[in-house]
Amino acid sequence: MKAFFKGFFKVIGILLLVIVLLAGGLVGYLTVTEYRPADTERVYAESLSGTAEGFRGGSFTVLGWNIGYGSLGRESEFFMDGGSEVRPPEAGRVDKNISGIYDTIRELDADFCLLQEVDAGSARSYNRDETQILGTLPDYAFSTFAYNYKCDFVPFPVPPLGRVQSGLYTLSSCFVGESSRVSLPCPFSWPMRAANLKRCLLVTRVPIEGMDKELVLVNLHLEAYDDGEGRIAQTRQLLEFLDEEYAKGNYIVAGGDWNQVFPGTLETYPNAHPELWTPGTLELADFPEDWTLCWDDTTPTCRLLNQPYDPADTANTQYYVIDGFLISPNLELMQVQTVDKEFACSDHNPVLLELRFAE
Repeated sequence: MKAFFKGFFKVIGILLLVIVLLAGGLVGYLTVTEYRPADTERVYAESLSGTAEGFRGGSFTVLGWNIGYGSLGRESEFFMDGGSEVRPPEAGRVDKNISGIYDTIRELDADFCLLQEVDAGSARSYNRDETQILGTLPDYAFSTFAYNYKCDFVPFPVPPLGRVQSGLYTLSSCFVGESSRVSLPCPFSWPMRAANLKRCLLVTRVPIEGMDKELVLVNLHLEAYDDGEGRIAQTRQLLEFLDEEYAKGNYIVAGGDWNQVFPGTLETYPNAHPELWTPGTLELADFPEDWTLCWDDTTPTCRLLNQPYDPADTANTQYYVIDGFLISPNLELMQVQTVDKEFACSDHNPVLLELRFAE
């Protein structure tokens, strides 16, 4: 019996050693291969058509939409929101969602699109390169893309997310001059940081014909699952950047998924499930008085992914208004509309903005 226990504990010891070595090896690999972008990087502005008109100013439209990497449509739930899925059970669901996203963008026909959670080869979306698919939209002349999540293997949950390559994607119907990736503060420390998002701003500069100023489009997706300090730091850096651009006389539209509810919208969509996810709150007092926050709460922009979408289940279906825009004082808001797509192909609804140059 003594020999049995001695052998048993020896086997357990070897197994524990193997587990420790494997875990250490994985952490070491993720550390060595960690995505470490510079504070500011030039990104490629890809020409999608042979010719591109210049931007003449006046009135124009901007579409903002977190497309949920083509994997978070009506049927989906997600483990980070209290659901169970890590990715859709079959690739066909991703293809259906991407097709619906494509058709919606074409239908809304905005001059510019600021898209978030666009995968460029991730296991969670069956390795579809969504930048290549959306880059075939016929009414757009240029695209730009910046990674905010790039990891060879995300080891959590069970089963793991695996390889993730995802980011921000901007489409322009006009000629694009320069585009850059501007890093935002990362609230995570090592080793969690190695397999986590590296948030950023995707800044796309559109020259304005007859002027020495630019239309500056700032595509953003702020922190979602930290303790709140990350969102605050990222918002602060965003405002500093916008202030610098406005001081140059540029026209600025910043928009996307803020992961913070817009002012007053908790009254319309109270958070009945704070134990699952609690977004931050955008306060008007935190923004310069002459800038304009643009949102529409007649329709929610986002739903909680604790279960497949079921609007009849009012007790468990949670809505938010966390998508919208901030525009500079030299632009005038004409209309902002959340387009109700009933979360058919993403856990977010698109938000359409109509603007004109202020006189």
